[in-house]
Amino acid sequence: MSASRPGADAIQAALATVLDPEIGRPITELDMIESVRVTDDTVDVVVLLTVSGCPMREEITSRVERAVTAVPGVRSVRVRLEVMSAEQRAALHTKLRGGTATRSIPFAQPGSLTRVYGVASGKGGVGKSSVTVNLAASMARSGLSVGVLDADIYGHSIPRMLGVDRLPTQVEKMIMPPQAHGVKVISTGMFTRGNEPVTWRGPMLHRALEQFLSDVFWGDLDVLLLDLPPGTGDIAISLAQLVPSSELLVVTTPQLAATEVAERAGTVAVQTRQNVVGVVENMAWLPCPHCAGRVDVFGSGGGAAVAERLTRVLGHDVPLLAQLPIDVRLREGGDSGVPLVTADPDCEASKILREVAERLSSRSRGLAGRSLGLTPTRRS
Repeated sequence: MSASRPGADAIQAALATVLDPEIGRPITELDMIESVRVTDDTVDVVVLLTVSGCPMREEITSRVERAVTAVPGVRSVRVRLEVMSAEQRAALHTKLRGGTATRSIPFAQPGSLTRVYGVASGKGGVGKSSVTVNLAASMARSGLSVGVLDADIYGHSIPRMLGVDRLPTQVEKMIMPPQAHGVKVISTGMFTRGNEPVTWRGPMLHRALEQFLSDVFWGDLDVLLLDLPPGTGDIAISLAQLVPSSELLVVTTPQLAATEVAERAGTVAVQTRQNVVGVVENMAWLPCPHCAGRVDVFGSGGGAAVAERLTRVLGHDVPLLAQLPIDVRLREGGDSGVPLVTADPDCEASKILREVAERLSSRSRGLAGRSLGLTPTRRS
């Protein structure tokens, strides 16, 4: 062997740094490397894709080429893509589930460290989805692993608002969610044709939410945000049943009609035994275009009233976390798929949203749904 010939160990070490774009783990750990052959200063690598139509094939090829080319002595890299067999995919599926093929919801397990927040509102049109995507993008920008589940089955809008431009990949019965702005996303809108409406009833809604929670490979998330449909219907109840430790964030506007129904969305926590982490008042005020003051377009004090009412009803402190100004760029960001916290992180609305994101990210999980490790003993 010539002195300049790259070593096999160095090449394996380089491949171990290559993460699968969808799963987020080293491709060596996922058994995606079928073979490596070194001929003088040329390296041939055969990579096994999970499915033949893998949308990330070019990205995987590029990552392998960059990693191996950086090894001293390598002048050229040739990557050939093959596809896993059914047996190999089944083995990968079991590995990703932690060594078991049993279907389960990881966020409902006692040892889960993921903070799960359902973003709720009493009525539509208050900016609940805008708040959700901007909080998610802000958390991801701070280095957290974040997922968004678009649980608004009938009014799904998260893929557009986050600019998701590709469909999920399915490996056996596991769904790999696409990512945008560092956020993993899943939505019913990814499984319908065009703008086709969804006409499901209660049991189907429950099964859809259960599948998104259990069959999607979310990985080790720090935070999972669920964009809930307005009101207190099936999805809100199902979330509490499927993930008992989940908590609610209530979004309202200052308008009386909005605050009254927002209170109903929050007080459902009495029946579901959930914690309400706080209230966000959206469209709270408009910067005056002619002075340094503010214009209360939709009234004032609504968010504080909702927080005060929920504190009394629920018996624990429900703070008013933020009052967001009216900013047309929030809407523009939702239309373009670039959240405001990404497009203009230094504007006032972005700073407020970032403060809410930091507050929710740093909270400790409650005890609901968690094992305390206690064993009953007989009284002596």
